Amino acid sequence: MNERYYLLKIQLSGIEPAIWRRFVVPSSITLDRLHDVIQIVMGWTDSHLHEFTIGKNRYTEYPESREDGLHCGMYRIGDLIKQKGRSFQYLYDFGDYWEHELVLENSRYFDPEQRYEVVCQGGERACPPEDVGGTSGYYDFCNVLKDPTHEEHETYVMWSGGEYDSERFCVDSVNRMLACYLRWSRERMRPWIIT
Repeated sequence: MNERYYLLKIQLSGIEPAIWRRFVVPSSITLDRLHDVIQIVMGWTDSHLHEFTIGKNRYTEYPESREDGLHCGMYRIGDLIKQKGRSFQYLYDFGDYWEHELVLENSRYFDPEQRYEVVCQGGERACPPEDVGGTSGYYDFCNVLKDPTHEEHETYVMWSGGEYDSERFCVDSVNRMLACYLRWSRERMRPWIIT
């Protein structure tokens, strides 16, 4: 492998017990692709805007919406983050305001058994449902689900699809989704559109 790999840990801020994931990406991954990977490993649905904050710079898909924004598709993580232990932020959903902290745990990660360019190694707890109302809404949601006598229990169960378990995390499911992402987003020999 000539490519350098990064071992990253991401944790959702403001939630206890912690919701976190540890995953590997190539150092050459662009921030827009890193966003895709984060969506998969965390369990989000890519339904909202996002931004990375690295140092004093903000990187987003729509830089025109931020006075000081830079386009995340133009920057590779390996050019911005190099030192082991360095942290940076990822914000998802400007309404619910889900802040995540990412830490570069290893800037020269190597595993001879690793079959894919991107892989999740582990994590704990399920990601909050989309549009639950941020941290306080998430705590309320979990409390109502635990209390079958609560007047809104049935409504919350139906809204969540009836199967939300805050303790559930399956690394194998995440890695299957990452493998599909890599398969469908890989470079092709010929362009789709003939010009």
